[in-house]
Amino acid sequence: MNILNGSTQLEQLLSSQHTLHSLPVPTLVEHALARKEGTLTPTGALSVETGAYTGRSPNDKFIVSEDATRSSIDWGNVNKPIDPSTFKRLYEKVLCYLQEKEGCYVSTGYAGADVTYQLPITYINEFAWHHLFARQLFIRTSDSTAKKDSFTIVSAPTFKADPLIDGTNSEAFVIISFEERVVLIGGTEYAGEMKKAIFSVMNYLLPDESVLPMHCSANTSSDGEVTLFFGLSGTGKTTLSASNNRSLIGDDEHGWSDNGVFNIEGGCYAKCIDLSREKEPQIWDAIRFGTVLENVCLHPETRQPDYRARIKTENTRAAYPLEHIPNAITPSIAGHPNTIIFLTADAFGVLPPISKLTKEQAMYHFLSGYTSKLAGTERGITKPETTFSTCFGAPFLPRAAECYAKMLGEKIEHHDVSVFLVNTGWSGGSYGVGARIKLSYTRAMVEAAIQGELKHVDTICDPFFGLHMPVRCPGVPDHLLNPRNVWQDTAAYDETATHLAQQFRENFKRFSSVDTNVYQAGPVK
Repeated sequence: MNILNGSTQLEQLLSSQHTLHSLPVPTLVEHALARKEGTLTPTGALSVETGAYTGRSPNDKFIVSEDATRSSIDWGNVNKPIDPSTFKRLYEKVLCYLQEKEGCYVSTGYAGADVTYQLPITYINEFAWHHLFARQLFIRTSDSTAKKDSFTIVSAPTFKADPLIDGTNSEAFVIISFEERVVLIGGTEYAGEMKKAIFSVMNYLLPDESVLPMHCSANTSSDGEVTLFFGLSGTGKTTLSASNNRSLIGDDEHGWSDNGVFNIEGGCYAKCIDLSREKEPQIWDAIRFGTVLENVCLHPETRQPDYRARIKTENTRAAYPLEHIPNAITPSIAGHPNTIIFLTADAFGVLPPISKLTKEQAMYHFLSGYTSKLAGTERGITKPETTFSTCFGAPFLPRAAECYAKMLGEKIEHHDVSVFLVNTGWSGGSYGVGARIKLSYTRAMVEAAIQGELKHVDTICDPFFGLHMPVRCPGVPDHLLNPRNVWQDTAAYDETATHLAQQFRENFKRFSSVDTNVYQAGPVK
């Protein structure tokens, strides 16, 4: 194998007569079918499988330890360093590998709908369906010329690394080099690695421009009122942010600048396990020609998707452009948020269904990023377990979490944003004893928060978590608003609440550098 300088090899790959540039969606679908990479469903969506990797591979993600960025990366289990010379050798090997293939795909796009903060992207793919995925998820452009300041994604899923030689942890690798402006991916066919790698890049770059990157969905009303929804998987972020009365800004990744909120992406990457038209009509109707369906089981004769099947994975996905959502705004830019909703599915059943947060409490719960896993959802889990994901997006934060929380607090204060913590989990007891809070009640609470109907409602202070619980909310029975009132065994409630509060405190010990007022904004018992 003839190893050349990485820049030279990249230029050769881009200029090769076998490289296919800026192919339109129908052609990419045709190539994927001809290469037997996927199958068409009756609605025209391209159904594909991602092999052994049906989700992200966090143990195989690295950031190159370089002089310009070394001191500003929060190194640890999430951000693992790799030596520049090791990266360079692997990068050159992958480029050489792609040159020897029958032809790869190249296009350009952007991350960031606000032109002031756009990041040009050149993406190079071995698979036609990966290229279709990237085309739908990034902001599209008709310009096929690679920008000088662009970040380049090089994705070679069939290239398997040798950990002993290549310095990786396995055959798979996702490596970000900020100096070379490269995302190098190999050994995994999971296309979501491209999307999340660029989100990680934006999470590093945007704070230097006073922009807060956020793992959240966002929508807006006809009069420009903006709401952000933060929440981990299973908390109802997609369900509650989808509304026929409001326009979608984006479903997953946003920036908050001095101008307002903007979508980082040009598409959506929706979970579709148990998808139905009744529950998620917008997602259901978006799955048509141009959409990529990942790891969804198809009926062998009709090719109809079976969204309930979990044979391959529970992490089944649909990737489609924003224009497949009828009420998505273009460009996906809006003003400053009026309301922020933090969503948590508390399976212990002790957090209030809705509570008002002070700025310091908002920063505390943003840093905590709490929800809970349910018994039976993962092997070995027999009772609810706490999950804390910093800033509701820990795997994608190259900088220290306190950096993002400080920016959030400053923006909340400057723009006088109302912040609420909404529990979409259990009430009247923990999972297995109590019942999940009715979706109709949760929708009513979210609507009341957005419409400002809770601004002047009296509150009482939760004795365990210090949260401010409204005594009334339109469309919700008053007695449900205080979780202790709903438990038959109040002693069991007190014991469970004390236990969860202690887990919050233990988790927050790692944020010892935050302001004292933020540190004290957590549980009070």
